[in-house]
Amino acid sequence: MRFITLLLLGLASLAGLARAAAPVVAKNPPMEPIWEAKLKAFDEATYNEQVEKMISQFEQATGRRFVPGPKKRVGLKIYADSGPGLATPLPLVKAVISALKRRGFEHENIFLVGLNALRLRMTGYLPSLVSGHTPFFGNPVYVLESGRFYDPLWFYDSPLPQRFDPIFAEQQTKGVSPTSTKDEDRKSFLATPLFLESDFWINLPVYTDHPTLGINGALVNATLWNASNTARFFRSPANAPAAVAEMSAIPELRQTWMCTITSLEHYQFIGGPFFNSLYTRSEPLLWLSNDPVLLDAMVRDRINAHRRREGFEKVDEEIRTLEFAETLGVGSTKTKNAKIIPVE
Repeated sequence: MRFITLLLLGLASLAGLARAAAPVVAKNPPMEPIWEAKLKAFDEATYNEQVEKMISQFEQATGRRFVPGPKKRVGLKIYADSGPGLATPLPLVKAVISALKRRGFEHENIFLVGLNALRLRMTGYLPSLVSGHTPFFGNPVYVLESGRFYDPLWFYDSPLPQRFDPIFAEQQTKGVSPTSTKDEDRKSFLATPLFLESDFWINLPVYTDHPTLGINGALVNATLWNASNTARFFRSPANAPAAVAEMSAIPELRQTWMCTITSLEHYQFIGGPFFNSLYTRSEPLLWLSNDPVLLDAMVRDRINAHRRREGFEKVDEEIRTLEFAETLGVGSTKTKNAKIIPVE
């Protein structure tokens, strides 16, 4: 039986190991760049043009090709859980599909993965109950809450010990149901289509703030919104940042995770993850990177800047989701050192 288990040392122990290894580790390891395209409009033609340029430059720079492999299938992890107004833009998804088809993928072998059927329908990813129309006719859409796409042999196993931070540890048992079973407390089953049934997959998040996770973006879309039984982390909020970090470091998930592409067409700086148009902002930018932590950190800087201007407190510094992921080698939070490559 194969299963994934990440029972990690505490952060203090990890820090000790890092210090011991310092002499043989580069002081400033190379950071993954961010390709940045300016969007003159948020329409399908603009997204098509810029997505093609970004992917081509990424392929040339990294040697990784967006072409069919042995499985001849590719997955797109979309976000629709804040409802209309804060879903992955449809023109962006259509542009990515077009780029993949140009590289040899059959239309029906490009599938979409989302969490909730109602929100996927409300945002246009599932056919309208009135017209039956969908812009993604022929592309399979996997609804994770149906329970049909989890494999009992693949799960994130967490006994949730007192780890990472003693401040968090005091809160870990608050709000947990005393009647929950062992499996309910320990296991979150992973959606296997992305990393078992495809050659690779692309993360397409949308950004909001989140009261428990800090930033709801690339890391969260690839982890908590891609697994079952994640409500347990919100019953005991102190565990959620550690869970996101640990799940994002799962080797099987990382090996097939080609990159993250995100548009700043809409993002929300307070009140998330529930959509509130009063607190959304828009920038004509499209980003592509292999570093989800850096992308999240870049948006966190923007969210904090908007909060300051509007008189709100910045994102709670005690929520260290990104810092935990950085400790596990998933990416970097050092936005001042970010290498931005403009897509001409």
